[in-house]
Amino acid sequence: MTATGVAAQETVSAPLSAIDWLSQSVTAPVFEPPVTATAMPPEVTTTPLQHRSKDPVGLLPPEVTDLPRTIWQGSEEATLVDLVRAERIETLPAMQEFMKVLMLAEADPPFNAGADGALFLARVDKLLDLGALEPAKSLIEEAKPDTAPLFRRWFDVALLTGTEQEVCDVMGQKPSVAPTYPARIFCLARNGDWPAAALTLNTHRVLGDISEQEEMLLARFLDPDLFEGEPRLDPPARVSPLMFRMHEAIGENLVTSNLPLAFSHADLRTTTAWKSQLEAAERLARHGAVSENVLQDMYTARTPAASGGIWDRAAAVQRFDTAVTAGDAGAVARTLPAAWAAMRHARTEVQFAKLYAPALQDLPLQGEADDIAFEMGLLSPDYKSVAMRAESGRDPFLVALARGVPQEVRVTSPRELAIQSAFNGAAPPAALQELIDQRKLGETLLRAVSLFHEGYVGDAGSLTEALAVFRAVGLEDVARRAALQLMLLERAT
Repeated sequence: MTATGVAAQETVSAPLSAIDWLSQSVTAPVFEPPVTATAMPPEVTTTPLQHRSKDPVGLLPPEVTDLPRTIWQGSEEATLVDLVRAERIETLPAMQEFMKVLMLAEADPPFNAGADGALFLARVDKLLDLGALEPAKSLIEEAKPDTAPLFRRWFDVALLTGTEQEVCDVMGQKPSVAPTYPARIFCLARNGDWPAAALTLNTHRVLGDISEQEEMLLARFLDPDLFEGEPRLDPPARVSPLMFRMHEAIGENLVTSNLPLAFSHADLRTTTAWKSQLEAAERLARHGAVSENVLQDMYTARTPAASGGIWDRAAAVQRFDTAVTAGDAGAVARTLPAAWAAMRHARTEVQFAKLYAPALQDLPLQGEADDIAFEMGLLSPDYKSVAMRAESGRDPFLVALARGVPQEVRVTSPRELAIQSAFNGAAPPAALQELIDQRKLGETLLRAVSLFHEGYVGDAGSLTEALAVFRAVGLEDVARRAALQLMLLERAT
């Protein structure tokens, strides 16, 4: 796709999003409309809005994001919501990180924003799609989860991170959040009021307020001994965090690898087997959903009990970590190739580079280990200084790109030419330049992220246009890191 179609870009299909898997744990209160007995006009009463829009709430101020508070202000709210929901999560780390920055930025609401804060909810949902549960939780708490839609998301994040006690306490104190019966029963039991939980289940089972699937799960959750020896329940077609936690509580854990990314956080808890923790940490790190330190802690937590697959990756990282900690250049040279191959297989090269690249830059390495250390340096936050210190013999295009002047090197491949063009004065496409001129910066950037994905999967023209947009609005670092990752990371597209 080239820029000619950007303005009319359609929403693309995406993996199961947060709005599809969130628990139906709370509902909006239902009010009966008044009935009139006369033909006279009804008396009209007015009440102030109970909630202000949450749209301005963010965790990153403009001085951190390098984005003005007005990024959303000039655009239609519905357009922004659609664009946020359509953004892919399977992309390069630089784009995943930039999307999180956009979602967490403090910014004024769109000019026609409603009081329900639709853009704010879309931002939270995109963080959930990216598996960024801690930032999503902090954003919700900063905004105060005092509406049913926000409380529902807060509840689900707590369920997936095992921190539901506080949320259950609030649920019992705030009827305004209108908890559904399964959520109410879960929290009654979680707070130790098992008789009330059982009574609520029995009452609403008779009234037909609880589905058959919910009834079977809740009954086992409240009294698992009654069902000892019974066959396992069939996995639900649609797994919500509430169902996930109750299946876990009755000893019928659901596999997270085929569930949305956010569910993998449940496997990071110490009650989970180390292999499951490792697999979850790799999956989450791949999307930037946990820090590189979490990944390192998991890899080095204990001695691998077997060989093959993830055990070999953990062993390779442990040997390399020991060598780096000792400052032994010879041991580093021997262990780095295997560790790097493991990280390439796991697709966690950027996290690995953040952890170890600084320690490698001053070691006297040679051959393959030296080449890997250089690549790691270009994938790290210090890519500029690594490039400035690069000796002759390094890839001249990569060095020039990291320095911001790739146009100074002769290249021939379509991808290199596309990147070179963006740094050699190419202007943003007309449709996006018009948005920039209309001060619709946030909308421009969302469309540029999508455009970059088209370049990532092979459209050279889209790649040039996306990088040109980032550079035109002052996001030089985003453009360089994205281009470097495109060149260095081996990804199937």
